Amino acid sequence: MEATGTDEVDKLKTKFISAWNNMKYSWVLKTKTYFSRNSPVLLLGKCYHFKYEDENKLLPARSGCTIEDHVIAGNVEEFRKDFISRIWLTYREEFPQIEGSALTTDCGWGCTLRTGQMLLAQGLILHFLGRAWTWPDALNIENSDSESWTSNTVKKFTASFEASLSGERELKTPTVSQKETIRRYSDDHEMQNEIYHRKIISWFGDSPLALFGLHQLIEYGKKSGKKAGDWYGPAVVAHILRKAVEETRHPDLQGITIYVAQDCTVYSSDVIDKQCTSMASDNTDDKAVIILIPVRLGGERTNTDYLDFVKGILSLEYCVGIIGGKPKQSYYFAGFQDDSLIYMDPHYCQSFVDVSIKDFPLETFHCPSPKKMSFRKMDPSCTIGFYCRNVQDFKRASEEITKMLKISSKEKYPLFTFVNGHSRDYDFTSTTTNEEDFFSEDEKKRLKRFSTEEFVLL
Repeated sequence: MEATGTDEVDKLKTKFISAWNNMKYSWVLKTKTYFSRNSPVLLLGKCYHFKYEDENKLLPARSGCTIEDHVIAGNVEEFRKDFISRIWLTYREEFPQIEGSALTTDCGWGCTLRTGQMLLAQGLILHFLGRAWTWPDALNIENSDSESWTSNTVKKFTASFEASLSGERELKTPTVSQKETIRRYSDDHEMQNEIYHRKIISWFGDSPLALFGLHQLIEYGKKSGKKAGDWYGPAVVAHILRKAVEETRHPDLQGITIYVAQDCTVYSSDVIDKQCTSMASDNTDDKAVIILIPVRLGGERTNTDYLDFVKGILSLEYCVGIIGGKPKQSYYFAGFQDDSLIYMDPHYCQSFVDVSIKDFPLETFHCPSPKKMSFRKMDPSCTIGFYCRNVQDFKRASEEITKMLKISSKEKYPLFTFVNGHSRDYDFTSTTTNEEDFFSEDEKKRLKRFSTEEFVLL
């Protein structure tokens, strides 16, 4: 009876805290965010310049835009569509109880797990749908910041402009039969995209069976000494995501893996070994890899000397975002304008959605309102993510990022490095573990260190 009474008290306490957090985090989308028309906006490797939205043409590169020496002369609606299409994962309430606790919500403590989910979701979007993909219904969801996006002229990108971006401006007018083939292909292609769109979201559902849902991530977190209700740092979440992807047996996910940098170092041979692992006896195609690099951008506060580097990272086509935020408040950083970072905020408590139901509603998984935050307010602890589709892609990305690191580091040590060889070549213990072991002893020690956010400052 005494144990039952204690359980009831715990449940009441949990309900009270959940109700308080629900009220506290219900207003996060109410504040307006304003964007300048005089500065380019970068979003996960795509560049928009609203000043030129009336000109459907390529413009010379200018401050902050680094994509193939060109700026996309996109209008406000195109940027909104791109942003809203990213998968948004937030606090939820009334989901199935987390095993070993009385919790049915992650309000107030699960924000870093949510931002980690968003980064992984973007990696999966690149893997299955590509960076050019946008959700056809993105502009149909309610936008609480409509005043911020007022535009005198709102035009859609034309087919000719899209063709000009891919160097196909001289295409001949298709015949009637060709048009029908194109239409059918387009319909089939869109249907396939929508299947994967829903499938990716379902993998992050708030139920014990969802591959990358909160319940599963918490189970992996227990191996590093974390439990439901604890606060998770961005480095610990990186390792939890790695384990979650490694342990899944879903056939669609056998072609992708995650590598987490060790002590701010990416060992190229270790990455390539992961990518070249045979997926089946008759299949030795390269695996795609998401590279996660936990770093620290200063001491107690973020060093503004790193601003240009962070901008450069978010300008790369390989970037899948940054798990970061303010102190004890995690955000998913996906872009920037001037000296402000653009992010998606998980601190918005929404009701549980059962993603196992056919045609479950998608609206609450897409954020209608981008937010901005001064770089100076950023917490120095963060995890940077990159996606590489194959070994060749990884080699190209590592060369490009290394050049950026050299330019940005100047007289300082770089934030992280790519080195040839394996970690074992440098007297580090290999992180390869028995499949029955979730974390090796070496990993457990590293995770405990990361959980207190202790980094070697260079």
